[in-house]
Amino acid sequence: MASLGVNIDHIANVRQARRTVEPDPVRCALLAELGGADGITVHLREDRRHIQDRDVELLRATVRTRLNLEMAATAEMAAIALRVRPDMVTLVPERREEVTTEGGLDVAGQVESLAPLTGRLMEAGIGVSLFVDPDDAQLEACRLCGARWVELHTGAYAEAAWGEQPFQLARITEATAIARGLGLRVNAGHGLTYHNVEPIAAIEGMEELNIGHTIVARALVVGLQEAVRQMRALVQNPRRDPLFGDRQP
Repeated sequence: MASLGVNIDHIANVRQARRTVEPDPVRCALLAELGGADGITVHLREDRRHIQDRDVELLRATVRTRLNLEMAATAEMAAIALRVRPDMVTLVPERREEVTTEGGLDVAGQVESLAPLTGRLMEAGIGVSLFVDPDDAQLEACRLCGARWVELHTGAYAEAAWGEQPFQLARITEATAIARGLGLRVNAGHGLTYHNVEPIAAIEGMEELNIGHTIVARALVVGLQEAVRQMRALVQNPRRDPLFGDRQP
């Protein structure tokens, strides 16, 4: 049964649109936890476009589930993580031009730099996850880096046309099995919604789904606690394959 990590970056986006003090993502993290979130995820970007340093520090002091800090693999971010000590760091690719993360991290091309960083974070008692596409070579590189977790990028699945979704779902299912065979624990996220989350949540060995935008969007209508409660119900009690009946693609 997968757990739910709630990404609150988009709450900070609303605040930063006016450079004011509300809505406060730290207070909203509490509401998410009250709604049943198993963890809180934030991405501290180099350009600080949404989450701010202050948010991360206050979240570390107030989150009572677990705090997952998404960040680029830079010296600046490593220093922040080592000071703040989140429960987990998820290393992600980052470009200033992108609206949101566009794909997985090229771990295979950066093993020499990522392995020492992974080691430093883990020695400090911080779990490390690498955000990658469901690709065999990337998963093997994650193992070589010494990471304990991978987070599979579900963007291609989420954006696929209905007829293409079974193939993308099969890729993620196979990648989950391969990762577990390599001794890696598996999370997933990106682009998941109330309409497409259940097949991913039903994958054997899937531990956590990190979901943000769709929850914040629904929260505008039903409130954050209820939006989290509804998503958690889908994640923890998924129908095996609501798109294709009981048949696995």
